[in-house]
Amino acid sequence: MDYLQVVIIAVVQGIAEFLPISSTGHMIITEKLLGIEIDEFIKLFTVCIQFGSILAVVVLYFKRFFQTLSFYYKLFVAFLPAAIIGVLFNDYIDSLLGSALVVAIALILGGFILIFVDKLFSNQSKQNNEVTYPKAIKIGFFQVLAMIPGVSRSAATIVGGLTQKLSRKTATEFSFFLAVPTMFGATVFKLFKTYDKIEVENVKILLLGNLIAFIVSAIAIKGLIAYLQKHGFKLFGYYRICVGVLILALLYFKVI
Repeated sequence: MDYLQVVIIAVVQGIAEFLPISSTGHMIITEKLLGIEIDEFIKLFTVCIQFGSILAVVVLYFKRFFQTLSFYYKLFVAFLPAAIIGVLFNDYIDSLLGSALVVAIALILGGFILIFVDKLFSNQSKQNNEVTYPKAIKIGFFQVLAMIPGVSRSAATIVGGLTQKLSRKTATEFSFFLAVPTMFGATVFKLFKTYDKIEVENVKILLLGNLIAFIVSAIAIKGLIAYLQKHGFKLFGYYRICVGVLILALLYFKVI
């Protein structure tokens, strides 16, 4: 993987990480279109590059992120389901990282869900924007769905928040906050399992990728909050379906 490929993939990651379109899915497809062979380091890169994105959350929400202990306890509770299932089924999850077919199917199914999400939750009679422990654990189980490439961690957790009668803004911001322990944990776990495969040149690639992902993610976060409050999820749903169908076509004609 050369530096131009690193820049392209990092930009894709930064844009897609907090949008409900699946950053992992988009990175997998981008890697295939760029002709990058999926090996252990590429799988490591696909996971670890997300660290730059979580730093963007910490910087943008610096004051909000450092709150009461209760805030951290709730994040921990929401993080637990993904942490436990991720460790137990790591090898199986890892095997899915190279599957464009899985990404395509997940994008399409998730797209249909997003098209109808706004209508489904538009008639909520009462919204309570306090994230309680029961709400946190339920959102955490929604996050588990994002272990399937193409599902989208942000989409799963935002929809999870909406099912708990949180507003779009609160559900989206909690999704951002939850990304920090989740992606940090995934990065550390992946590094621990594959550190012996990292060469000096690979360190430079990881640093560059994370730097670009940080910058692009910061821009994407601000834009997403403003867009969702005004327009909702429908456009992202149509986008996911179009991309999913395109991937199926590329697979059928053996382009990827």
